[in-house]
This record gives sequence, structure tokens and C-alpha cells, in this order.
Amino acid sequence: MEAVDADDGPCPVVDAMEQVGSQWRLVVLYDLQEGEKRFNELKRSTDASARTLSRVLDDLRELGFVDKRMEPDAPVATYYSLTSKGASLCPVFDEIEGWATEWLDACSSTQS
Repeated sequence: MEAVDADDGPCPVVDAMEQVGSQWRLVVLYDLQEGEKRFNELKRSTDASARTLSRVLDDLRELGFVDKRMEPDAPVATYYSLTSKGASLCPVFDEIEGWATEWLDACSSTQS
């Protein structure tokens, strides 16, 4: 394994977690794997407050993980979906889910 010089800054994993690592960002990104959703659908499925969800969606759009589409018909409908950058995280979520299934169950049963 190659040594990393401290002057090079944080490793790529730390950089990645700074972009997607907050609880609400992960929840929204994970939820949007199912496909495009309206704001209120996301609010219900994530249990986030409207203020939190709005802030998180704005952050994810600014970072290039989420697209926003508006339909001007009355009432105005706002839809959110993953960009190709956001969708590229789907295999990562699958791997984490597999790891959690294997290891978190084992950890909780050994702590009892």
C-alpha cells in the first residue's frame, strides 16, 4: 500500500463522505434510487421536515447529485430524480446494505 503524505490532504473516502455523508443526504439519495419523486412523496418517505428536505435537496442539486423538474400545470408539481452522478452511488448503497446485513446483525446479537 502506498504511503500518503499528510500534505496531500484527506483521502478520497473522506472527501466523498463530506459530500454525501450527512444523515439526510444519504436518506434522500437512497430513497431516490426508486425513481423520480415529488417533494411531498419524499417528505413522507424520509420523515424529514419540509425545511430540512428543502435544504438537503438544494444542497444535492448544487453538488450535482439530484435534478429538479417542475410541471407548470395547476397545481405546480416539483419532481426530483438522481442525476447520473447520483445514480452512480446505487452500487455503493447495495454494497453498504450487504455489509450491514452481514455485520450489523452479527454485532447486535453478540452484544446481547
